[in-house]
Amino acid sequence: MIHGGDIYTEGIFKGRKLLDYSSNINPLGLPQSFVHNIDEALKNAEVYPDINYRNVIKSIKEYIGLNNAGIVLGNGASEIIELSISLFKTILIVVPSYVEYELDAKRYGIKTKFSYLSESMEINYEDIFSKLKEVDALIIGNPNNPNGGIIDKNKFRDILDFCEENGKKVIIDEAFIEFTANVDFSFVNECEKYSCIFIIRAMTKFFSMPGVRLGYGITANEDMINKIKSKQNPWNVNCFAEMAAVHCLKDEKYIKESLLWIREEREFLTNELKKMDFIKQVFWTMGNFVLCKLKGINENELYDYCLRHRIVIRKASNFRGLDESFIRLAIKDRTSNRRLLSTFYNMENEL
Repeated sequence: MIHGGDIYTEGIFKGRKLLDYSSNINPLGLPQSFVHNIDEALKNAEVYPDINYRNVIKSIKEYIGLNNAGIVLGNGASEIIELSISLFKTILIVVPSYVEYELDAKRYGIKTKFSYLSESMEINYEDIFSKLKEVDALIIGNPNNPNGGIIDKNKFRDILDFCEENGKKVIIDEAFIEFTANVDFSFVNECEKYSCIFIIRAMTKFFSMPGVRLGYGITANEDMINKIKSKQNPWNVNCFAEMAAVHCLKDEKYIKESLLWIREEREFLTNELKKMDFIKQVFWTMGNFVLCKLKGINENELYDYCLRHRIVIRKASNFRGLDESFIRLAIKDRTSNRRLLSTFYNMENEL
């Protein structure tokens, strides 16, 4: 399992509905602001989108409060991740992390170095700093996938200063940043001061629309934006994604309800998981997912048990630095979370 979200192999193609805890999507579903404006997208399907996507970029800048930095759009965050990584000859990846970072680097023949999180999933800032001189760029998640940890800005400042002074680039993947429910954790303000910063965002996760592909990069480095654009096809963002950006990013009701949900359910689920005897450690998270270390059972045994009860969890052994004693779980609505916990309790009684 390279990614979560494969409900087709064991679910749809076998005629059964699965509860998906392997992918990290907002359980509130599509915003009504998207549903109510679907006719607008259908009408626009008859014409080419604005090749410069001016309304989309305007909506994004208003949403994140951006003044001076620029925006580059992508067909999902995955396109922006791939193309930004492709610009360099060497890159440092903080791991464990989103597996596509390393796969993209391999695809383009980029020399890769790694900085490992500690056993408690803490960032080793000194290790990152010591390895920067050997690479062109750094990529790091904020919050990081799979553990949900965030960057300590005070400890990261020296890294930014070094990169700014030495022509290094810092790619910060903020695909899950909204789930922190704290805008101060984002590096959007910093990216207007540091031209070395390149932030990656997406609408997929928070606005629950993985089938509507829209990601974007944020940077004050105009040269980096132009280099990425030179690798893209025209009209890479479709009319449905265009409409979503214009309407959903200003859907205050949906955003407010989502922040209330994540605060409540993150606390509830993590606290309940800590009570499980077969879970050795529940790692602190600011994402909409939680990383767990198992004991007395491995990821395959737990995965198979959950699948028999029509629940899909994320095996975590393919994250660099993790093994078969780790799983990652999405954070969902209370009803779904109780169903997951009930399945875990039943399994615990059978051990």
